[in-house]
Amino acid sequence: MNQQQKRIMESVAKEVEQKLANEGSGHDWWHVARVQNLARHIGRKEKADLFVVELAALLHDIADWKFHNRDETVGPKVAGAILEKNNVANETIASVRSIIANMSYKGAGSKTKMKTIEGEIVQDADRLDAIGAIGIARVFAYGGYSNRSMHDPNTRPALRQTKEEYFKNNSTSINHFYEKLLLLKDRLNTQTAKKIAKERHAFMQKYLKKFFEEWKGKN
Repeated sequence: MNQQQKRIMESVAKEVEQKLANEGSGHDWWHVARVQNLARHIGRKEKADLFVVELAALLHDIADWKFHNRDETVGPKVAGAILEKNNVANETIASVRSIIANMSYKGAGSKTKMKTIEGEIVQDADRLDAIGAIGIARVFAYGGYSNRSMHDPNTRPALRQTKEEYFKNNSTSINHFYEKLLLLKDRLNTQTAKKIAKERHAFMQKYLKKFFEEWKGKN
C-alpha cells in the first residue's frame, strides 16, 4: 500500500471511529477495527488487494440496514460518499460498494456469494467476529439493545430461510446461536478463515452446553 492509500485509510478510519464510537449494539468502532485487522490478516494470506479489503472492512457497518428501516441501499451509498470525498478512484469505490451490498447474512436459505476474493475476505472477517468469545458477547449486547429475551425455553429456534423471514426475526439471544451463529462456520469462503473458525465454533458449543447446565440448576 502506498503513502497516498495509507493517508486515505487513516482519514476514512477517523471518520468511521467518530461515527460509531458510542454505538451500543455490538456494531461499534471496535467491531470495525477487529474486522479490519482480521481482514488484513486473511488478505495477506490470500494475496488480495489490501487497499480494497481494508476500505470495505472499515466501511462495512457505516450504515447497517438493521438500523435504517431494513434499507440495504443506505450502506453502499454512505460508503461511496465517504470514498468520493477522499478522492478514491471510481473503480475502487465500485468494488467497496459491491462488497458492502452483498456481505450481510440474510437467512439460512439466502445465498450471499461474493464476486471477488476481496469481498470473500471481508465477509469472512465480519463473520468470524460474530462467533467465538467475542461473538458471544456481541449476541447479548445486541439482544439488550434490541430488547430481546436472553432465553425462553418455550420458544424454539427456527431457521429463517428467506431474507424476509430473517428481517422479521425477533427471537431470543440464545436462539440466535442456532438460527445464525452456529451456521457460519460452514459459510466461510477462504481456507484461512475456516481454520480460525474451528476453535471459535467449538468455544460457542462449549459455552451453550454450560449455559443449559446452569439454566437447569445442575451446577
